Amino acid sequence: MNNLVLQIDKKGILLDFKGQMENFLLTSAEGILGKNIYDIMSSDIAQSVMRCIENALHTGDVQGCEYQSPTSEHHYELKFIVNGKDRVFAFVSNISDYRQAAEKARYLAHHDTLTNLPNRYLFNDRLKQAIAHAERGKKLLAILFLDLDNFKQINDTIGHRAGDQLLQIVADRLMKGVRDTDTAYRLSSDEEAFVVARLGGDEFTVMLTDIGNIQDPAKVAGRMLNALSEPFNIGAHEIFITASVGIAVYPLDGKDVDTLLINADVAMYQAKKQGRNNYQYYSASLNDFTIERFSVENKLRKALDHNEFMLFYQPQIHISEGRMIGVEALIRWLQPDLVFIKPSEFIPLAEETGLIVPIGEWILRSACAQNRAWQEAGLDFFPVTVNVSSVQFRQNNFVETVSQILRDTGLKPDYLQLELTESTIMYHSENTNKKLQSLQAMGIQISIDDFGTGYSSMNYLKRFPLSTLKIDQSFVKDLVTNPTDQAIVKAIVSLAHNFNLKVIAEGVETKEQLAFLRECNCEGMQGYLVCPPLNPNTIVQFAKKGKYL
Repeated sequence: MNNLVLQIDKKGILLDFKGQMENFLLTSAEGILGKNIYDIMSSDIAQSVMRCIENALHTGDVQGCEYQSPTSEHHYELKFIVNGKDRVFAFVSNISDYRQAAEKARYLAHHDTLTNLPNRYLFNDRLKQAIAHAERGKKLLAILFLDLDNFKQINDTIGHRAGDQLLQIVADRLMKGVRDTDTAYRLSSDEEAFVVARLGGDEFTVMLTDIGNIQDPAKVAGRMLNALSEPFNIGAHEIFITASVGIAVYPLDGKDVDTLLINADVAMYQAKKQGRNNYQYYSASLNDFTIERFSVENKLRKALDHNEFMLFYQPQIHISEGRMIGVEALIRWLQPDLVFIKPSEFIPLAEETGLIVPIGEWILRSACAQNRAWQEAGLDFFPVTVNVSSVQFRQNNFVETVSQILRDTGLKPDYLQLELTESTIMYHSENTNKKLQSLQAMGIQISIDDFGTGYSSMNYLKRFPLSTLKIDQSFVKDLVTNPTDQAIVKAIVSLAHNFNLKVIAEGVETKEQLAFLRECNCEGMQGYLVCPPLNPNTIVQFAKKGKYL
């Protein structure tokens, strides 16, 4: 339906019009006849109109363009028909309803109506684009094919409507799981949904592009499975589900859309054969790493609930006075089969999966409670040092968590020392400084672990409220024979004292190392020369000795 008909000559002069001007011209309809369209229309639409007039007069063919009003959401279609040698009719139609319907139809054609995620068609299109991008940049990308385990039983038990609600929540959790992962690349900043898609039924796919290394997809898969491990509340039902994930990597497992999806699907069925609730790579060579890693990760998720962790404590000794000045809490993992897992084997995995947050909170609470118990048993008061992961420290509520644990356990802040790495305090330093200032205001001491192995910036020694530097054992190991290590240790001790900081050397195992540290005026040490990490009961016996050097 035509809302407006204009008659315009080749110079752009408006000769006549019929219909309504609202939402089309910038000026009112009064007094516009005889004026140039550049005087009564916005410049962008006037330019389009003149081009169409020139083309129509030159070719004799119908010309057209579209225009959106700058003052509303209305869309207009303009068609220009020659009327004589030097003028045209411009038929203006409001196509807003048509455009909205077309946009809705386009959206529905490319998205799943239940979850609003991209559907198979859109996902395949984006995957094709991503493959081209990866080929040009010689980069890796991965497809994760996820299928819910035993979903049919849920539909049969509580009904399809509840099953649909479950799928909607699953989609939301998957999106959040991928969004929280640094390795997931978004094709554009405003279209995050293109990362996760629903292919149909209980099948979902995730596309990861520009992945840093071959292990990144496994980290994302683990995060997704973790996101689905929490119960789903559907009406009066509390539902627990698991999923199986197959991983195919471009170009190792295929170089086109169909091959990658097929191989990711094959890997997913392999995951189901492995017992479900796990992920598998399509490439067999990658699964050796995956199976081992997932096995440890699975056990790690249960270890805290099953009380498999324990804390040992290594005494810290004042070198010149020979007295105990504190202990460092060190976590150990004893599995049900009585096999110890080294911290170096599970702490990095705990950080990757986010499990370090509850584990770190358990360490902090247990160490504070233990120190309070020692005090009540009559031991001399001394601080307990607790290592804090960078992931744990970056939690927004970290300071509040520490404060609450101190209140719950009854330990005074003076007897807690938190140990951070250099890289941790250098990350978002302004926010870090605020947290450290808050902790210091409470009376908590702050120690820098492994000093000299990271940034080693004197600037943060000046800015941040620190109390202690710890010399890494890598400098102590060859201290007696390596002049470079000797120079480094001397420099660290001197630097610390200039900033009024105490120094503790780690990994001291020989009398010669101790003698050198004494000569450097290093205050403290810990290591097997005096004592290995001990269980809480043995610490009581050790503390009663009084003199250790």
